[in-house]
Order: sequence, then C-alpha cells, then structure tokens
Amino acid sequence: MPQAGVDRGGCLQLSPASGKVLKAHGLKPEHNAAGDSAGWVGGGVGPGLGAHRSLPLLTAPSCPWNPGSPLSPRAGVWKCLVTQKQMPLGPLCNHKLDPHPLRLGLLEEWILSEGGEGRGHSQYQITFRWEARRYGVGCCAREVLVPEGPLYRVAGTAISIPCNVSGYDGPAQQDFEWFLYRPEAPEAALGIVSTRDAGFSYAVFGPRVAAGEVHVQRLQGDAVLLKIARLQAQDAGIYECYTPSTDARYLGSYSGKVELRVLPDLLQVSATPPGPRGRQAPVSPPRLTVHEGQELALGCLARTSTQKHTHLAVSFGRVVPEVPVGRATLQEVVGLRPDLAVEAGAPYAERLAAGELRLGKEGTERYRMVVGGAQAEDAGTYHCTATEWIQDPDGSWAQIAEKRAVLAHVDVQTLSSQLAVTVGPGERRIGPGEPLELLCNVSGALPPPGQHAAYSVGWEMAPAGAPGPGRLVAQLDTEGVGSLGPGYEGRHIAMEKVASRTYRLRLEAARPGDAGTYRCLAKAYVRGSGARLREAASARSRPLPVHVREEGVVLEAVAWLAGGTVYRGETASLLCNISVRGGPPGLRLAASWWVERPEEGELSSGHAQLVGGVGKDGVAELGVRPGGGPVSVELLGPRSHRLRLHSLEPEDEGVYHCAPSAWVQHADYSWYQAGSARSGPVTVYPYTHALDTLFVPLLVGAGVALVIGATILGTITCCFMKRLRKR
Repeated sequence: MPQAGVDRGGCLQLSPASGKVLKAHGLKPEHNAAGDSAGWVGGGVGPGLGAHRSLPLLTAPSCPWNPGSPLSPRAGVWKCLVTQKQMPLGPLCNHKLDPHPLRLGLLEEWILSEGGEGRGHSQYQITFRWEARRYGVGCCAREVLVPEGPLYRVAGTAISIPCNVSGYDGPAQQDFEWFLYRPEAPEAALGIVSTRDAGFSYAVFGPRVAAGEVHVQRLQGDAVLLKIARLQAQDAGIYECYTPSTDARYLGSYSGKVELRVLPDLLQVSATPPGPRGRQAPVSPPRLTVHEGQELALGCLARTSTQKHTHLAVSFGRVVPEVPVGRATLQEVVGLRPDLAVEAGAPYAERLAAGELRLGKEGTERYRMVVGGAQAEDAGTYHCTATEWIQDPDGSWAQIAEKRAVLAHVDVQTLSSQLAVTVGPGERRIGPGEPLELLCNVSGALPPPGQHAAYSVGWEMAPAGAPGPGRLVAQLDTEGVGSLGPGYEGRHIAMEKVASRTYRLRLEAARPGDAGTYRCLAKAYVRGSGARLREAASARSRPLPVHVREEGVVLEAVAWLAGGTVYRGETASLLCNISVRGGPPGLRLAASWWVERPEEGELSSGHAQLVGGVGKDGVAELGVRPGGGPVSVELLGPRSHRLRLHSLEPEDEGVYHCAPSAWVQHADYSWYQAGSARSGPVTVYPYTHALDTLFVPLLVGAGVALVIGATILGTITCCFMKRLRKR
C-alpha cells in the first residue's frame, strides 16, 4: 500500500502499514519533558532523534492507522495513545494528515500523558477529527487499478477492461490513455485510444477506433472501460491504463497493467454429430410435427478443445413461428448453467418443477431436452446455445465464447383442430320395444390412446324441441369403463367400442320417451405430471333425430266420494274407475291418489300431495295424509280403485283426484309408462254433527249456572249465620 504523504507546511508523515513516523517537517520549537528547548529545522528532525529517520510508534488498537484497524474508519472524533521510544516530540503540526483514503482532519490535541511505559518511553494522547472526504478510492497518493491478470478471452468475442484512478488531486474528471505492448515487441507501446485526444490511436488501431469497434466508455469521472467488440489474435499482450497527472506533486502510481491472452475459438455446437468434411450442401433444420400431449425430445452436441480449464453452459431456446431469431426474440426454455445447475425460463419454471420439462447430459458432449405433454404454445424454432466460461484471477467467471445452432422447426398439432365426430346411420324411426342402435365415429390426426393421450365418448339426448345438448344417456370414460346417465339406471343399455375409433350405443327396448335428438360427445385429454389428465379438446356431432311410435294407449279416470257427504270422525271412501282404449297385450295399470289442500281459503295449485296408491305390480304405496290418520288403498277390480280415510279430521279437507298410468313391458323385461290420465276433482269436507254444535254452548251454560248458583247459595248462608249469632 502506498505510504501516507503530508504537505511541506510542517506536519507528520506516518506509515499506515507499520505505524511508524516517516518524516517530521517544520516543527515549532517546543520544550521537552526536562524543560529544555531546541530549535527544529525544517526538513530535519526534532531533538533527541539523532539519526533516527524512522521513529517507531507503538500504537493502540483504536488508532486508525493501526495495522489491525479497519481500512475505512468511521468519520468522527478519534482518541488514541501513542507510545514513543525516544524523548517526547511535544505538540506537532496542526496541518492535515493523510494516512488513509479518507482524509484525516485537523489535529486537535497532542498531550503528554502521565506515567510512560518505562525508561526512555513517552506516551501521548492524540485527539483528531476524521473527515469523510474522499480523494478517490486510493490512498493519499495516486493509484491506478486494473483487473488482475492474465485474462483469457476468445478471438471474435468482445471484452471490457475496467480502469479507475484514486488518490488524485485536481478535477473530478480524469483523463485516461490506453496502450498495448505486444509479446513480439514488449518495449514498444502502441497507443490504442484516449479520452482527451481523438488522434491518439496508432495506425494499427485507427480504423477500428474510427469504426467504433474499439472505444473507451466513461463510467464516472475517475473510472472507464476499454471496450473491444471483436478480439483479434494480434490483440494479445499487456494493456496499460495511464492517467495524466493533475496532482500538485508527483506521488504514487500513474498507470496500471494487465495481460490479455487471446485463445482460438474452438467451441462447436450442432444439432447432430458433424459428418465427414467435404463439399456437401448445407442441411436445413428438420421440421418436426408432434401431437398435443406427446413428448418432444431434442438433442444438442456441444464441445470445446480449449486448452485452459473452462466450463460449458448449454441452453435450449425457442423462437415463436414467423419471428426472426435474435436475443430479444429467443426465449429460453431450459438451460444448464456453468455450475451444473438446471434452470428454466420464466414461462417454463412451473413445468420444470412439475417434472414435465427435463434436461440431461448424455456422455461428455451430448445434451437432451425433453418436453413432456407438448402444448400449442410449444410450437416454434428451437435453438441450442452453448457458452464457454473461464474463471478470472479475481475469482469471477467470464463468458469467453458463445455459439448457437438451430435444432428443428416444431409444429404442434392441437387436438382441438383435429378432433371430429360423426354419427350414423341417420334419422331413425322405430316402434316401442324395438332395439335402438346408434354409431359414433371419432376421426382426425390424433395420437393413439396410451401414455400421452386419452379419450372419452358419450351420447346425449334432448327431447324434440328442447334447447341445449340434453342429458347424458351413456358414456365410456378414459379407462374404457361404461356408465349410464341419470334416469337410465336399471335399463338394458350398452355402450361399447366396436372399432379403433367407432363406438356404439344400444338400447334393447326403445320407449316413446326415448324419442328426441341424439348427439355424440367426444373429449380428448393429455397427461400431465403425475399421470394427471387435462382436458385438451371436445367435439359434438351433428344432431341425429330418433322417432319412437306411441303405444296408442288412451286412459280415462272418473272419481267420486261415496255417500256424497261425510262427517268428522267417519271414514271417507273415494272411488276411481279407469277405462282403457288400445295398448298391447299385458298392459298393466297403476293408480295413485293426490290431494290439494286449501291455504288461506284458496287451493295451492301445483302442490299436490300423494296420499296413497297401487302400483302396476299390485303393491300398495302410502303417502302422507293431511290429518295424520290411517289410510287404506284397495284394488276393487281390474280397473277400479278405492281410497279410504279413517276417522276424518278437519285437516283432511281438500280437493282429491285419481291419477292412473299404463305400463308396458318389453322383451328386455324393462317397463315404461305408455300413458297417463287424471280424474276430475273430488272435494272432501268433513261436516260437523248437530249435537257437536250444541255441546259447547250447553257446556258453557252449565258452567255459568253452576257459578251463579254457588254465589247465591254462599250469600244466603252467610247472612243466615250472621242472624243466628245476633240471637
């Protein structure tokens, strides 16, 4: 480290490394500890120093220039003890000392302390102010800093060499001049470029400087960069950064040197191993087509023959279709860093973490990228970029070479653009009980179901004129397992795959309710991480009309209240007679009884409540009676039903009706409703008996008479007893 310097006006020069007094200039006459006085001559030394030009000081640990102290003391007031092995110097100068890059301020006190450390030793307490005023980054003397060498770079690449100056006097903006000493002429300095002289460059650098290939970039007033855009082999040598002096006196270093060695470019990158050399037409990058959800794998060969120890970093990137290649347009997919860490570009980070994106090294030179579950946004032109890195003497890593090769143009066929569904055999007209078969064909350039893709196929039915796709009839899921939709459970319906992409829906016995519009729905899935399925596309077929002839069953129902009038506590009997016209043999009838109760004097339309009934198999079904009493339903004849409400209550009041239905059984033993009807309303009103209407008044009258009689009798008895006592 440069030594601390002081002005000639009379002050102390210290060495920050050793803590020694180097010189004492122009000190005032002072008395020593014994009371003697002596005159000190400027440029000489004080009394008692004799020939000791370097006076050892034993500094306390808190002194800023102590060897163990920090390089950058805090600003503020400092106090420390200094022990001198000779006679005391007395008060010294009150000029400024510079033992540090931060200027030392005015010396405030220099006091002889009581009780030295021993014979011939004196101890001083120094108080001074440390000011945070910088003179650059260096010490009190000018210092020029350049990187530690040698630096290794590759021909054809760019380099930036920093240079900064510190510890200078004069203006804040310093000038810089760069020179090159080539190995073949180590004593000849070739001027490269200067910040103050446009014509500074020698002839060998003039054209390159004029073209901007070589120039100086100023970072701040005392720091610059020498930038060479494309290194050449003859650029090797020792580079010197020189700073013309602006100091009042010449002190310190005014230039710094660093060696640069230029290596040949031996980095190679290709999509495939290079073939034998010869006159061959250049091979254009291949064009790959992958289906959505399939795996995309690309390989890259990267190697170098550089003799120095270097590291390779390999990165796979993508450029979207129809966009020119450039640093701004090349989007990194995944890369292997110089420290062997694998990192992905921002859009691919989640896929790398999920295991859908992988990068591996096969052997010593081959790298392989695998993108699992290709997506539409993965289309584009893929590149492999290899960079070569070397560690500079200061421990930092510098990129010295970069090569890029086109791997392939990749097209991703999305499932949504390929999936198509057709149905057959066309419009169907069938009778009830006949089988219904519909075929669905899934077409398009689709990957086969398996590791990367899966499909599900189902049929939907909507009644004629109903909006929307309708309800699910049956489907086959991605595992080939069939299931029936709501309302179709218990029916003989089959959904099966009859060819590689053909599916058949079969209803063993169609019903009139099966008439409507049928559509086939196909869904395509791709497998993500952990075999998780993601729906990628869906398609519906055109509507396929299906007509099922009606059975021609006509039902009529007549209901009435037996007896016409019913009273509370009695049993109400409601009768229902059913008439049937048409229908196949084996037709069965069912009948149910419903009630609509009055709410606030009006019937609640649309809220009929099941009271009871008899099913098509003759089994009674009981609902909820409004009054909560017992209910019985009976089949009096093949087409005659009766409902009885026992112990009628006022809550049983309402409008009752009978609802018969006709059922037909098909060859598959399934039943369907072929017709229904509804009888007219039957009003049930529980009347009250005449005796019941007089019971309450009679009971009230008897109670009132009893109270009045008791009151009169009590009054008479009381008066009679009083009269007896008077006698």
